[in-house]
Amino acid sequence: MATSEEIRGSVLKYVKDEYVEDEDQEVGCETPLISGGIVDSFSMVSLKRFLENKYKIQIPDDKTTPEAFDNVNRITALVESLIGQAPGLNRRSGPPAKPGA
Repeated sequence: MATSEEIRGSVLKYVKDEYVEDEDQEVGCETPLISGGIVDSFSMVSLKRFLENKYKIQIPDDKTTPEAFDNVNRITALVESLIGQAPGLNRRSGPPAKPGA
């Protein structure tokens, strides 16, 4: 499982490589990405796709908000909250019910 630092580093690298045109522009973990104009709505979709592919997660549409994607730390927290979740993991624990029981 990826650590917070690994996630943060890969998100920061992706943002810098894909969206920052001015090499002198400082971008850190608290830099406003969406409200600061670095990432627009189209870019947010490609960032979401990158995260889903890299971390094998599914980011629900209701969690794909400008607030959740506005800085690297928020994106990292979102990814961490979704890592390890997969369809069926929220099922009741214990052995499966026997037919007819």
